[in-house]
Amino acid sequence: MNERNGFSVAGIPFVFVCLVLFLVALGLLFHLEVDASPGPRLLGIVLLVAEVFGLKGFFQVAPNEGQVLQLFGRYAGTVREEGLRWTNPFCTRRRVSLRTRNFESSKLKVNDSDGNPIEIAAVVVWQVIDTAEAMFCVDNYENFVTIQSESALRQMAQSYPYDAHEAGQPSLRSHGEEINNHLRDEIQARLGKAGVQISEARISHLAYAQEIAQAMLQRQQAGAIIAARQRIVEGAVGIVAMALEKLRGQGVVDLDEERKAAMVSNLLVVLCGERATQPVVNTGTLHN
Repeated sequence: MNERNGFSVAGIPFVFVCLVLFLVALGLLFHLEVDASPGPRLLGIVLLVAEVFGLKGFFQVAPNEGQVLQLFGRYAGTVREEGLRWTNPFCTRRRVSLRTRNFESSKLKVNDSDGNPIEIAAVVVWQVIDTAEAMFCVDNYENFVTIQSESALRQMAQSYPYDAHEAGQPSLRSHGEEINNHLRDEIQARLGKAGVQISEARISHLAYAQEIAQAMLQRQQAGAIIAARQRIVEGAVGIVAMALEKLRGQGVVDLDEERKAAMVSNLLVVLCGERATQPVVNTGTLHN
């Protein structure tokens, strides 16, 4: 079922038509001729009843709003034209907002692709684009959007690890744009039959579950320390190699392999040590 235009006419001109019919009906009801037949008065009563019944056909349409029409239970179209409108008085009308809306899901506890329990929540921005599908293809489209969005969020969270273990591997924490696009597409696939379009979906809360948060924090700290040590060692090796090359190239001192090894060991201790080094003055010869 797809949306189609429903029958309606501008309400302001029809107000004047109803006013004229009302005056005609009053004139017939209060006919002054004594010997007049009951026909005009009967016609006046009919016009007045039709007038009152016709007033039920008036309705208003606000900006970014649709009025879904049903005639004896069947879908009769949707009116999106703003302002005062008039339609078949037998039609029932149901309002559907076409404005952009958003909601934030509750914090869900799920397992990521590594099996670690995490807490995750998302903000979803959505809008009704097909009123017929929203009203007649699902029972309650607002509740449907909420439940299906949280279901898609669970499914997406189980497809990625919280932290990447390899360079370039997508993860929930490091690849925000890719994760958000995946979440939006996942939700849209579930809500397409409800006449809803997802404009944006993004992660609003992401954390390890409380029971493993401390252990994961220690692992992150250990990883940071190891990475820092690797950088320090790489830099220290480069400095030592540069020092030996300059000493050899400029002919400052000629070191044998044993003295080179000792010099490398001392420089690495100085450069990689966590504490400040204490200088030792050699008062003898180089080989003492």
